[in-house]
Amino acid sequence: MRNYEVTFIVDPVLSGDEIKSTAQTYLDMLAHEGCSIVHTDEMGLRQLAYPINKRSSGVYFCIEFQSEQGNIIDKLELALRRDERIIRFLTVALDKFAVKYNADQREGKIGAAKKRIKPITTLEPIAPPAPVVQEAPAEKANVEANADQVVETVAAEPAQENVEQTVTQESTESTEQ
Repeated sequence: MRNYEVTFIVDPVLSGDEIKSTAQTYLDMLAHEGCSIVHTDEMGLRQLAYPINKRSSGVYFCIEFQSEQGNIIDKLELALRRDERIIRFLTVALDKFAVKYNADQREGKIGAAKKRIKPITTLEPIAPPAPVVQEAPAEKANVEANADQVVETVAAEPAQENVEQTVTQESTESTEQ
């Protein structure tokens, strides 16, 4: 038995029933020719990478099947080319690795990671919030007193004299050079 996979894009303008009947047409065609259908995947409406026939989206279908010989492929592709409801299609012959990959993907071994929810084994009590530490009034008074002393010291220094001394020192240094 040879393994194949055909993926085709159906025009999204069609109604839901017409889209499903299009896919069913090709499933019936494969079954009538003696192929065994392994898996059918309706991927749904997806955006196209580039516009095709002025369409920017399409309904994707993927059919994996087995056939004794590859004679059905020519008939299937001819029918897909003639069908106006089909935008694009791709038929691929699968090797043993691709068959294994598809089977693993269907079983959930490959693909999107599932979120694991940790079970709650025991409930731990929630600790009350830590008390807010407030400054003691005595410490506040000391800080304020120190601040007042610094302000008084700065105010007591003669600022004008310092400025005059630096100006005179700079002028004497420049005349000496």
